[in-house]
Amino acid sequence: MTDLSPDPFAPVQLGPVRLRNRVIKAATSEGRSPDGVVTDDLIDFHRGFAEGGVGMTTVAYCCVSPQAASAPGQIVMNAKALPGLRKLTDAVHGAGAAISAQLGHAGVVAQKKLTGVTAVAPSRFVNPTSFAYCRAITRSEIAMVIDQFGDAAQVAVDAGFDAVELHFGHLYLPSSFLSPLINRRKDEYGGDIDNRSRFVREIAGRVREVVGDRVAVIAKLNMDDGLPGSIWIDEALRTASLLDADQTLDAIELTQGSSVFKPMYLFRGDVPVREFAQVMPPAMRPAVRVVGKKAMGSYPYEDLYMLPAARQFVPVVRNTKLILLGGITNRDHLETGLREGFELMAMGRALLREPDLVNRMMTDAGTRSRCNHNNKCMVTVFGRTHCVLDPDQRYGAAIPMDSTRALMSEQA
Repeated sequence: MTDLSPDPFAPVQLGPVRLRNRVIKAATSEGRSPDGVVTDDLIDFHRGFAEGGVGMTTVAYCCVSPQAASAPGQIVMNAKALPGLRKLTDAVHGAGAAISAQLGHAGVVAQKKLTGVTAVAPSRFVNPTSFAYCRAITRSEIAMVIDQFGDAAQVAVDAGFDAVELHFGHLYLPSSFLSPLINRRKDEYGGDIDNRSRFVREIAGRVREVVGDRVAVIAKLNMDDGLPGSIWIDEALRTASLLDADQTLDAIELTQGSSVFKPMYLFRGDVPVREFAQVMPPAMRPAVRVVGKKAMGSYPYEDLYMLPAARQFVPVVRNTKLILLGGITNRDHLETGLREGFELMAMGRALLREPDLVNRMMTDAGTRSRCNHNNKCMVTVFGRTHCVLDPDQRYGAAIPMDSTRALMSEQA
């Protein structure tokens, strides 16, 4: 009898790069660049996923400018970072995998005491987590940010990356333009969803113009963010179809949730309130224990929890590959994604627990992840992101952060 099950470990073409299989290590906050440059620790982190069998690993949140940072210790994509980035890409390639750089601008998530400037948003906005004021970005600044994405993509090409991932999710600056809750502009970047999609389309177009066919271009796009009156699937489908028609992207990675409020909508599962309270300043700990669960939200974990929303995009997106994210932990999940029409799958927390999980799934189809979705890995961004159940991991020196950082880590 012929086995008709799809093979998640077969090679796949992603734009100009051929991946050895269809599994991508999703971008997760890493905490391994305290001075904003590549370290041996960061290289070892990504080399571990490459040696563990993924087709491609993603370097999380590389800032398109110093003002685009969402937290301390993030890499800014400029000439200073190039030597370390080249060493990083060489190491991952040497282990047989491809590597992608996630490019982002924090927008409403940025902190003035970190960047030195007031955060920008499509319209005036007060971040409900930090209570920080965000001013409306000007048209000339919009054009500047678009160019910054292009310049950052050029750095990625020069550094030897195989792909760039444009962060259009989680209510960072590009995503916030898509949100009618935050974007109340009256010009060509506000109003209906076609206008609100203009910014992300122009970023994707500029990046494609810069990189040509030298690297793959991926966008991480919100399907919905769990906030009433903000991004929901109906308008996200329109944004995806516009990006698809532009043919500037090789793939769209579908995501959910917000870095502004109720971040557990992205993660699902246990809410690590006690652990977050422990890393807060002593005066804030009682308040975090009392209101932390409400502020972060509480949503039950289910396997493949983003699939019900993500399958709505399969008939709409025709020219661009789709990447499934969320609750993927075993080979059955990978095969389900392929049968549903997704060509690649992204894994985050499960690989933090077991970087070699892909190799083990290839050897034994019955392999099951040890991740139990306790989400305590979210708190480890205060040092070095890792699974708290891994006895071989060691905490690094803490990076100074305030309470807003506790709600912004990404371990999708």
